[in-house]
Amino acid sequence: MRELVLDTETTGLDHEIGHRLVEIGIVELENHVPTGNYFHYYLNPERVSDEDALKVHGLSEEFLSNKPKFSEIVDELLEFLSDSKIIIHNASFDVGFINSELNRCNISSLNEDCVIDTLYLAKKKFLGQSVSLDSLCRRYNIDLSERDIHGALKDAKLLASVYLELIGGKQSKLDFAASDGIQ
Repeated sequence: MRELVLDTETTGLDHEIGHRLVEIGIVELENHVPTGNYFHYYLNPERVSDEDALKVHGLSEEFLSNKPKFSEIVDELLEFLSDSKIIIHNASFDVGFINSELNRCNISSLNEDCVIDTLYLAKKKFLGQSVSLDSLCRRYNIDLSERDIHGALKDAKLLASVYLELIGGKQSKLDFAASDGIQ
């Protein structure tokens, strides 16, 4: 079973007023095990980032100016996503931005039936407690030492570890039926 853990960075908090994606990172899992395959792009948003967003991701207008536009990577993104389950923390935020970019390209929105929101899973599991990505990483002893600023691929990798813990830990599924002659 193929699942994709996705995160984005943006120029601000609201795609409805024209904020855009500046980075997208996706980590592939196969049967709940990271495969080492990933999808990652910095994107030219064709606008400046809000000051608060810039403090979060640190991706300057100058750095992003020569990066591809979303429309230049959209076919590769859709091919990578295929019909896999997509794991996102606070999915409405990232999906809103991705769908806004897809709409700019005259492409249909993501099928939200394929999306699993880890924020929802965490809120159910830890009622009334902080369920930010940082909080969940601390709860599960996932190393945050390299996360001085947010990055889509870095955060997708962290979220993959959190997701595996949320669904029951890192153990791979045991297949007792495949045991040699044991009855």
